[in-house]
Order: sequence, then C-alpha cells, then structure tokens
Amino acid sequence: MNTIMRKSVLGIAGLAFAGGVFAGPATAHATPTTESATPTTAVAVQADKPGVDKGKLIPHGVQGEQSRIDLGDEETANVKAIIAATKKAGLDERAAVISIGTSLQESKLENLGHLGDRNDHDSLGLFQQRPTSGWGTPEQITDPEYSTLAFLKGLKQVDGWQDMPLTDAAQTVQVSAYPDAYAQWEQQAADLVTQHWNS
Repeated sequence: MNTIMRKSVLGIAGLAFAGGVFAGPATAHATPTTESATPTTAVAVQADKPGVDKGKLIPHGVQGEQSRIDLGDEETANVKAIIAATKKAGLDERAAVISIGTSLQESKLENLGHLGDRNDHDSLGLFQQRPTSGWGTPEQITDPEYSTLAFLKGLKQVDGWQDMPLTDAAQTVQVSAYPDAYAQWEQQAADLVTQHWNS
C-alpha cells in the first residue's frame, strides 16, 4: 500500500475511532499519521477488561509516532512481573504503563545481564539500572520485582507523575541521554496493562 493511501486509511480509521464508531483491538496497530510531538486524542486499547481504569492509562493521549514490538514468553513474563510489583507497591495502572513503557525503551522488556562492550556502562536489568549509580547490586537489579520497585520508588518522588506524559515521568527517574525516546512506547504499554492487569 503506498504511503499516501496508507495515511488516508489510517486517518479515516482514527477519525472513526475518535467519533465512537469504531471500537476494539483493530486500532491497536494503527500508526499515528502525524509526526508532531503533540498529544493525540484517540487512545486505542485492547478490548475492555473489568477493573482497568482506562482513563488512567494515558490521561493526555499518546505523544508522537508509536513503536511496537512482538513479545515472546520472556518479555510477557516480565510485563506480568512489572504489573505484580506495581500492585505490591500499592500503585495503579498508570504507574504500570510508565514502568512498562520505560522498560520497553531501555531493554525491550528483556532482563539484561552484562553485555560487555555493547553495555551502557554497567547498566543491567529491565530498566538498565546501574549498580554504580546506587540502584542496587547486579543481583538485585536483574530481579524484575526489585528493579521495578526501585524504579517505582523513584517515580513516587516525582511530583505530579500521574498526570505527566510518560516520557517526562520516565526521564525524571531515568535521566537518559535520549529523554524523548520513552514516548514511542506509551500505546503498547497501555495495551499490555489492559491485557494483563487482571490476568
């Protein structure tokens, strides 16, 4: 499908969804047609799940173009571990979206061990946390529950994190050299929380 036709089809699908005509998981794979960093109003999430407050998942809509990866068993297990740790910390779905979106950017939801020369300094685990920066021991950082709770401890110290765009909340905790990169994962993170929050 050529680019102009694809953008037209996606634009019509987005309008239909925003107008309440189109619902369901088919919109989850649509790529936004705008390249601006302004929030969009349509928020596509997977089918309704009881107990998931969809208004909290992406309070201001996604920012910019969204990325998506296919998850295997390891990555799905790590999503579930992040959600379980979020619940253990007494936080809601929005905290899980921010945590999963951050991990998607940092490790593609893989629990990274030492990568040798390909490693970013001594970064490890789901969030590329560094022992030398005080995140914990290598054993702790590569424990999905510990690393998520450590990330959430930092997140809770950010005033107004619940209402921030994901990329701003994540960057305040992570202090990345690429502060805007987290934004691209917000939709997939919201979809994953919707799918697994009650599973």
